[in-house]
Amino acid sequence: MNHIRRLFATVATLAGALVALAAIPATLAMRVPPPGEGSGIAPPPPPVRVIAEGGMPGWQITLIAVGAALVTAIAAVFLDRVLAARRSAPSTTA
Repeated sequence: MNHIRRLFATVATLAGALVALAAIPATLAMRVPPPGEGSGIAPPPPPVRVIAEGGMPGWQITLIAVGAALVTAIAAVFLDRVLAARRSAPSTTA
């Protein structure tokens, strides 16, 4: 039973890290015009007003995802150690 719990904690941690790492390419994506349209020189992007238009920069989203993966990994290790200490504690009943 201990192996199943440890395996589950490992899989959950790896899944969280994979989700966090999967968000990185999306944050680095750029808009590319289709071939054959325009003069080949892209116009400069419009100025971005984050406060007026809302939204969140991609690096912040990535930072939140990586932080969530780290918190999940730390919680899984902590929970595993608490359960292991509980199982290995000697019984004091006579």
